[in-house]
Amino acid sequence: MGLNTRWIELPVVHRRLLLFSVAAAALFLMLALRLWYLQIISYERYAERSTRNRTRVLSLAAPRGPIYDRDGVLLVDNRPAFTISVMRQDVYNLEALLPKLAGLLETDVATLEERWARGSRFPIYRPVPLATDVSREVMERVLEHSTDLPGVLVEVLPVRDYLEKGSEAHLVGYLGEVTENELDQDLFEGLQPGDYVGKLALEKAYETYLRGQKGRRLIEVDVKGKLLKPLEVDPALPGNKIFLTISRDVQRAADQAFGDQSGAAVALDVRTGEVLAMLSRPTFDPSLFARGIESEEWSELLKDSRHPLQNKALSGLYSPASTFKMIVALAALREGIVNNRRVIDCDGGFILAEARFRCWKKAGHGKTNRKKALRESCDVWFYQVGLELGIDKLEVAAREFGLGAPVGFPLAGEKAGVIPSRIWKRKRFNKPWYGGETVIASIGQGYVLTTPIQLAVMTAALASHGDVLQPQIIRRIEDWSGQVLHESEPRLIGHADFSDAAWQAIDRGLVAAVNEAHGTGWAAHLDEVRVAGKTGTSQVVRRKSDEEESGEQQEVPYRFRPHALFVAYAPADKPEIAVAVVVEHGQHGGSAAGPIAKAMFESYFKGRREVVSTIMNEGG
Repeated sequence: MGLNTRWIELPVVHRRLLLFSVAAAALFLMLALRLWYLQIISYERYAERSTRNRTRVLSLAAPRGPIYDRDGVLLVDNRPAFTISVMRQDVYNLEALLPKLAGLLETDVATLEERWARGSRFPIYRPVPLATDVSREVMERVLEHSTDLPGVLVEVLPVRDYLEKGSEAHLVGYLGEVTENELDQDLFEGLQPGDYVGKLALEKAYETYLRGQKGRRLIEVDVKGKLLKPLEVDPALPGNKIFLTISRDVQRAADQAFGDQSGAAVALDVRTGEVLAMLSRPTFDPSLFARGIESEEWSELLKDSRHPLQNKALSGLYSPASTFKMIVALAALREGIVNNRRVIDCDGGFILAEARFRCWKKAGHGKTNRKKALRESCDVWFYQVGLELGIDKLEVAAREFGLGAPVGFPLAGEKAGVIPSRIWKRKRFNKPWYGGETVIASIGQGYVLTTPIQLAVMTAALASHGDVLQPQIIRRIEDWSGQVLHESEPRLIGHADFSDAAWQAIDRGLVAAVNEAHGTGWAAHLDEVRVAGKTGTSQVVRRKSDEEESGEQQEVPYRFRPHALFVAYAPADKPEIAVAVVVEHGQHGGSAAGPIAKAMFESYFKGRREVVSTIMNEGG
């Protein structure tokens, strides 16, 4: 009897029971297989998904390395700042969340929507910052309403703190959000959209030293994404320490002496080339960039006619005016054109062909020798000497001092300036050189253009009797264990070759300019320290004729006023510090730029009166 026959003979109830049993067994078998698949085959995938549902991995921002001055005084640090962020995967009703948050943050919904959209570039598990550097009051208000704000986080992040309030902004630089192009570069490996990196000056040039290493924090959350408790923490590692050659006190002295004026000042250590101060005015607040600069603030900086974002110490091009006369005198001494007995009669003007070139002193300086010419800045003396010297020999001498080419400053943005010659003019304009152009170049006008950093290097070379040193801004870089990662040393980049007699002659003239009667640099005179210096007044428009000036005078508009310059070194007998100052439209080097240099010298020699008095006595 077959199986079918037996099945038919079973009672209906038994048949149904058997069917249900088979179906139940099959169902349990399928469940068992599914459970085996989930628990064994797909364990890792689902365990990871489960962990994601109950935890969040938050990146810990690394504090950037601090920056100190030469004496270990802190210039740039980090401070904790409250940031209100949102985890996008925990937000299910954005339209309801943003109005609530806008009320607590006292801002408008449109601003939060813009920041939310900007954060869409971030990885899904990266918090989107909606408000940075908020007050403690705002932070506490958000925390009080946290149950109604799913996905909202209150983070404490390090924000760059620039302690000098902008006086060193052009030197230190600022931060900005990393760009897509930067993310493709090896230098920015490991960074993500929304991270901040150096964008200017030291912050950019030494990014790899200053940037720390990110950490991570694993946190348990509830179903609404509210943070409950930390599970794991890998701390962030801060960036390295950078010690600058800058003296904060000298920098501050220059900043305060400048007031509201525009221009630049540079101070160098004559012996090493270390930058003791570097100032560019007007300045800006780098903290604006650290917290994320608003478009209105950025636009205001760009539209400012005084160019606050430009580092004028490196890229400002100015005619050196009479601060260039030492180069002319040295070149003339080397060529035998002048000596201790050569006297030129200045009657207030110099005639070449049919052109009359005036001295700054209408009545003239009378009988003028080399020392008097430097002390009182007689234009006519230098017109005559420069014309006899010729532009090509003048160019050779100027380039020996580092003029007309970048001096190799370690930060970007340095301009070369211009030291003209016959060949230069032919290449530049396809025109011949004229004698009148040599006359003008002999007082640092015409085509001659220099930067304040070049003038400082030139002055330091004058002080050292020929050593042209590359300016240094970094003293050393250390990690947090004290290991020195980088250390700068003096670097000779050139030498100006003149006789000892020539150097001494220039020294006497520059000392006289600051310390003797009728000296144009008297405003920089110090009782405790003998200063050697030279003033300059750089014309920005054509001088008026005698007839024009004899008429009724009106106040010259600011933009047409000449620039004021002053270069100096001290102590004159054993130089340590060289200074170059340019005050835009300051009109007179002695009255506008001289006092700034004086303030820098006073700060540098403060507390060292006994030392410098000894130096002066030893020097005679």
